[in-house]
This record gives sequence, C-alpha cells and structure tokens, in this order.
Amino acid sequence: MNLIDEANQVGYIARSTPKGQELIDAIKALKKEKNAVILAHYYVDGAIQELADYVGDSLGLSQAAENTEADLIIFCGVHFMAETAKILSYDKTIIIPDERAGCSLAETITADQLRAWKAEHPGAVVVSYVNTTAAVKAETDICCTSSNAVDVVKSIPVDRPVLFCPDQFLGAHVQRQLKRDNMHIWMGECHVHAGINGAELKAMVAAEPDAELFVHPECGCATSAMYLASEGVVPAERTHILSTGGMLEAARTTTARKVLVATETGMLHQLRKVNVTTEFQAVNRAAVCKYMKMITPEKLEHSLMFGNDVVEIPRDIADKARLSVERMIAIGTPSRVGE
Repeated sequence: MNLIDEANQVGYIARSTPKGQELIDAIKALKKEKNAVILAHYYVDGAIQELADYVGDSLGLSQAAENTEADLIIFCGVHFMAETAKILSYDKTIIIPDERAGCSLAETITADQLRAWKAEHPGAVVVSYVNTTAAVKAETDICCTSSNAVDVVKSIPVDRPVLFCPDQFLGAHVQRQLKRDNMHIWMGECHVHAGINGAELKAMVAAEPDAELFVHPECGCATSAMYLASEGVVPAERTHILSTGGMLEAARTTTARKVLVATETGMLHQLRKVNVTTEFQAVNRAAVCKYMKMITPEKLEHSLMFGNDVVEIPRDIADKARLSVERMIAIGTPSRVGE
C-alpha cells in the first residue's frame, strides 16, 4: 500500500463529502457494507436519530451494543457513553464519530478524587451515575441511571453510608425521595441541565398554567418543580420528574395540550415523534449540549468510511467497571424516576 492509500484509509486526504440525500444514502450504503449498527442518544441532532438503528439512553444503547451481532458499532453520543458500551462489549469494535465529544458532568470527578473521597468515608458504598468515565466506574461499587437511582440507593442497607457522585441534583432528588440522611453527595453538575433554572421554570408555568411538566432530575430546576407542586402553583399530578426514557413513556400516553420539557433540547425530537397531538416545548431553548451536537452526519459518514476514533479502555479498568454496571443491572428493570 502506498502512502496516499494509507493516508486515505485513515481519513487524512481531503475529499468531497456528500451532502443532503446523497450523504444519507452514503451512510446507509456504508452501514450495510461494513455490517455496522448505529446507536444514537436522545440528545444528538434529530438527523442523526433518524439514521440510527437504535435511539435511547446511554445504558439502553450500551445494552443494545452488547446484544448486536454487527461487526462495527458506531456510538453517536458523548465519550463516557461509548466507554460504557465498550465496558459491556469489550471484544467488539466501538467507534465514536468524534472522540472530542466529552461531558461536563463526567469531568467533574476523577478516579483520584473518588479514591480520596472514599478514604474519608471508610465503609461507605459508592454509587456513581452512569455519566462517569470508565476509570471512575472502576472505583465504584454500583452504578445508576437517572431512571433507577432511587431503586439503586434503596437497595443499600440503611445503616451503610452512601457516597453519591457526581450529579448533585440527581443526588438531591434521591435523598428527597428516600429521606436518607447518610448520603454524601458530590457537587458536580451537567452545565446544560444546571442552566435550566427555577426562575425560568416558574415563568414558563405562569405563562402556561395548564401545561404538564416533564423535568429531568439532573436539572437545577427539579427542586423548584417539586416546590411549585407542593405550593399548588402547578398541580402535583401534572409535575413529573422523569428520566429520558420516562419522558418518552409519559409522552405516549399524555393527553395534555402542551408539555413543558426541562432537559436537553434534542429530547424533543423523539417526544414529538411518539405524540403528534401534544405540543412539546423546551423550558429553556438554549439548553443545547455542544458536545452532543459535535456528532454530525458528516462525521458519522467519515467514521463509517475510515473507522477512526475507536474507543479503547485498559482491560483491568474495563473489568472493574463492568462489575459496577452489572450490579446495577442485577437490581432489575428500572422504573420511571419519581413515579
């Protein structure tokens, strides 16, 4: 193979990228040629979701990766999600279209910081949100998702202290639900969800008093939503603290004229697909994750063609991390958060 062929193989030679329908057709053809499967998180651009074989939350997609017989798995999401898929399917080839697609929440705690925190609380059980790096999962006793965090913490004996990381708002939600006073909560946050604040939510509720509320527990406004419900500003039966999967389930059955949605705006694409009669409106239209939007159709096509940005994790880290994920899965099918 000459130097030009080698450069082309890894994508270094400039070429004319297809556009529009030609790009969509190219992606579909490459997917068939490479026997690939495309997984897409709810928060990536709608165009990517439409090209995906599976659309879901990070754990659901990782389980889809585990069960597929495809030769190549393209994970359209942020890096920790692709890592989780690799943890559960270590011997499979998993590619992320842009390895720079990070996560502000996952970056709020490192494995070294978690080890130091554990040393301060000997005997405590570490519960880590799945939105963490593989290295942090390897230092974790049991993982959780936004949909099963309450069930995971409930499974831990009440006399055992719990270290919950890294999301402070999800941790506060769990603590509020279980009234557990021996939980220590790491002060991390997703910059997108933290930016959806109580003042915005209150203003939206005032403008749309008959609307239902779907609020993700990572949101800074989750506590405000529960307060508004308790004060009667919005009926409690119309206020729902839900995971992404919970939102999708609730969207299928709601008869509300309008639903105010507090999460990353990419979620609106699936909500509107499953219910065309209800109007779904973002509480904060600026709640856009720049990392999720780094995954574009052009990068998806490039990754299928050249196979770059393969997800790699040291075997010992992956093995330890897998235990924490499997313990979570063993608890059972997650239920909708707060319901």
